[in-house]
Amino acid sequence: MSRPASAGLTIANATVPASVMGEPASGALRRVDVVIENGAIASISPAGSAPATGERVDADSGLLLPCFVDMHTHLDKGHIWPRRPNPDGTWIGALRTVDTDRTDLWASADVERRMEFALRCAYAHGTAALRTHLDSTPPQHEITWDVFERVRERWAGRIELQAVSIISPDVMLDKAQLHAVATRSKAGGGMLGGAILSHPHSKEAMLAIVDKAGELGIDLDVHVDETLDPASSSLLHLAEAVIETGFTGRVVAGHCCALAVQDEATQRRTIEKVAEAKIGIVSLPMCNLYLQDRDPAGATTPIHRGVTLVRELAAAGVSVAFASDNTRDPFYAYGDLDCLEVFREAARITHFDHPIETAWTWLRSVTASASATCGFTHRAEIDTGAPADLLLFRARSWTELLSRPQSDRVIFRGGARIEATLPDYRELDDLMEA
Repeated sequence: MSRPASAGLTIANATVPASVMGEPASGALRRVDVVIENGAIASISPAGSAPATGERVDADSGLLLPCFVDMHTHLDKGHIWPRRPNPDGTWIGALRTVDTDRTDLWASADVERRMEFALRCAYAHGTAALRTHLDSTPPQHEITWDVFERVRERWAGRIELQAVSIISPDVMLDKAQLHAVATRSKAGGGMLGGAILSHPHSKEAMLAIVDKAGELGIDLDVHVDETLDPASSSLLHLAEAVIETGFTGRVVAGHCCALAVQDEATQRRTIEKVAEAKIGIVSLPMCNLYLQDRDPAGATTPIHRGVTLVRELAAAGVSVAFASDNTRDPFYAYGDLDCLEVFREAARITHFDHPIETAWTWLRSVTASASATCGFTHRAEIDTGAPADLLLFRARSWTELLSRPQSDRVIFRGGARIEATLPDYRELDDLMEA
């Protein structure tokens, strides 16, 4: 439900981080009046200076942010935990459990119901653009991509959707299967991707998908090194493949956990290659904290956080983002596609909250930087002429914003206040028998 946008709406006395208002390197906060006309931001001026005409909302110094960008999710896996829980909380336990569930139950109706449920969650939390990875090992690619295309059409104007195929190294190295998946991804307006950890033919697999993406003119988004094995080098191999082939499309690498446990020389070399290849990095802090360094027997406490070197990558000029990853499936038992939760937990896990003078620049990791990396139309910035897709919070500062769930946030889409509610898990009860 939404309230129709008026001819003129002023959100007065709002606090906006300069980092999403044309000053990406600034940690400052600006007190402004934002005037909205015909669904777009008509003007931004110092607080108290906007004329007192039309409808007016007094933000009372509350934070005003752009709607979120969630650039790495798994809508097709979401919400299967009740029927397929992870038996031991490990990555391999998750992989095997999802493989079984997909083989047994991922018909169109099942996938579509769960995708819709997940998107309703994301929309109610204030996400305006979202990228999902789709399990595409044949024959699943012929089922899920059709579903995604229908869902994308239904959600147009509410959440801008992108999709990426995800396949194993064996499929990457199988020319016939790789071509089938890549051409289906392209036909669906999507990207090519996969997941590769420690693998004896990692370099060959990366070259194969980079070559295929270049041949078809599509972008790449790959899960790499989602492991704490310091010998895992798929991120380096991806960067080398991009450089060696001269690939010019967008490239994203997700997870990159092994980088954090490698020796300094390997870290430096890999980061240099990633920067040279212009690869965007997306860290998935909640899921990686859940899976990595877990003892299957539950006898020892984890030591490693499982996240990649976000500060070092950013310092090298690499675009770094954070995203939700999995939600309520064997890879992550929790989550609700709420980018504020992602941002809050990323601050705690990766310590980008200090120095506080620059902390607000990291807001771009779930807004403008993520959008630019993916090429979304939703730019996730507060700027004159931009669509008025905004989030208004009662919180006025960093600690106020990140200390509570902010479930009372107000969402404006196209200048209209929406009244979206989170769906009840009971809606999926009939799908939860394995």
